Amino acid sequence: MGIFIKSRIFLPLVLIFLILGCSKTEAAGDIILRDLNGRQVNLSGQKGRPAILLFWTTWCRFCRDEIKALNQNYTQIEREGITVLAVNVSESEDKVRKFFKGYPLNFRLLLDENGLASGKYHIFGVPTYILLDENGKVIASENRFPSNYKALLLR
Repeated sequence: MGIFIKSRIFLPLVLIFLILGCSKTEAAGDIILRDLNGRQVNLSGQKGRPAILLFWTTWCRFCRDEIKALNQNYTQIEREGITVLAVNVSESEDKVRKFFKGYPLNFRLLLDENGLASGKYHIFGVPTYILLDENGKVIASENRFPSNYKALLLR
């Protein structure tokens, strides 16, 4: 009986901790990734402008569709004052380069080779879009490009 009573107290506390720990209001923090040109990008440096991060892999066929759609809409999204970054999850630079050979990409591509960024943003599957407000806080996480991205980001 004592274990049952303790678990009735313990389990809700664990759930509260998990909910607060995975809060969608968490800021990006100092996560530094490299792009395909070797330049470093600090995700916390995106503050001041809303941003869309697309986490993806080369083997994911849904990711390919999302990258094409994002590439086609990039100019309009950028004109709206929104930064667009694609983050490849845990694949080598060579593999990513081969994937984009002959395919012009309009937005910046970052490499998350060690999974630091995908872990920070609790990415459990790809494709995943993370929408950051101008303060670097996560305001949405979606598996498809959200058609209401302007309403979410430009409040």
